[in-house]
Amino acid sequence: MSAAIELQDLTLAYQRHPAIHHLSGCFRTGSLTAIVGPNGAGKSTLLKAIAGTLRPLSGRVNRAVPQRRLGYLPQAAEIDRSFPLSVLETVVLGAWRGLGLWRGVTAAHRKDATEALQAVGLEGLEDRLVGALSSGQFQRVLFARLLLQDAPVLLLDEPFTAIDARTTADLLTIVRRWHGQGRTVIAVLHDLEQVRQHFPETLLLAREAIAWGHTDQVLITENLARARNLAEHWDAHAGVCERA
Repeated sequence: MSAAIELQDLTLAYQRHPAIHHLSGCFRTGSLTAIVGPNGAGKSTLLKAIAGTLRPLSGRVNRAVPQRRLGYLPQAAEIDRSFPLSVLETVVLGAWRGLGLWRGVTAAHRKDATEALQAVGLEGLEDRLVGALSSGQFQRVLFARLLLQDAPVLLLDEPFTAIDARTTADLLTIVRRWHGQGRTVIAVLHDLEQVRQHFPETLLLAREAIAWGHTDQVLITENLARARNLAEHWDAHAGVCERA
């Protein structure tokens, strides 16, 4: 199977902290992969590099599709919800690449956005401001925007953090649907049991690849202990790094 994303000897830093050292490997087209590891392991930093928002110190990120065709969902804490946008307007932004510089939002775009909101369980909230939503509702909006974007590669940074169990289950259904459609999905996650249940492949990071492959072969005691020991080594010799 071809590679959707290939990493070649990739080295990254984030906010002057070392984050990823000489990482090589690939995410196969159509794969569903979790990226896990201790705080400071470089998980979110790696996702930013794949998305093209962070330039490598060395090495390369090779993408089988143009960068503009990636769907990227950053951590919720990085998104400013104070701008007075409605739910529908926020979802329509998922179609911005097809709107063009001088084209406005059409009835077809609004129809697609409404259908995406129905798919994530938010029908009837089209006119509500995003700043008035709960964390779970807002995450549903962001997934609806990704649905409208219709990207072949989806990058999700902690998509289920601080949301309720029902929302998590609903959004996991969408992730599995994307996987069934042959899209490539890469998600930074913390819940290892969730990873074991829903993600066939896993990259275990501790600034370097501890293990990368089938989840049941990656999330074994020896690998998790090695990642934990490396994290303790960073704390003892360089202080606690800011979360990456």
